[in-house]
Amino acid sequence: MTSVSETNNKVAAALDNFVQSIGRWCSWLNVALIFAIILQVVLRYVFGKGLVVLEEVQWHLYCVGVVFGMSYCQSVDSHIRLDLVHEKMSRRTKEWVEIIGIIVLLMPMIYVIFFHGLDFFWEAVKVNERSDAPLGLCCRWLPKSLIPISMFLLFLSAVARLIKGFAYLKTAKKGA
Repeated sequence: MTSVSETNNKVAAALDNFVQSIGRWCSWLNVALIFAIILQVVLRYVFGKGLVVLEEVQWHLYCVGVVFGMSYCQSVDSHIRLDLVHEKMSRRTKEWVEIIGIIVLLMPMIYVIFFHGLDFFWEAVKVNERSDAPLGLCCRWLPKSLIPISMFLLFLSAVARLIKGFAYLKTAKKGA
């Protein structure tokens, strides 16, 4: 029979694996982004004809990298923090700071962006929003859908981090 701690660790690992697998898959879209950039540069500066569609594809691909990169960075613990202060803390203090930061700062931010992102997305779907450029892309709702999706993934990675943080504090307390 598995203990609650082992089950929690498995849940946290499953959440992290899910988020990281999506992050790894999305990172391959950078190849398409590089190709689109190079193609646009060649078309513009060699042939004197850039394509609006390529510019918009670039922004959509940048969007994927940024919004899904947040949850991936949270999941692999490579997000930005004040390392000068953080490295001087004990592991227990680091865990408490991480837990409080996630609960007080990250979770409310996720909540606000998720629900405003849903509204943003639904409005784009309702009006069948497309690019303002005459030759631009249709389906503006597609990149806008990434906002709530990415916030959900960030929520999952934050939950996994909370599980790991509380698990450490619980085992550290037993060991003390």
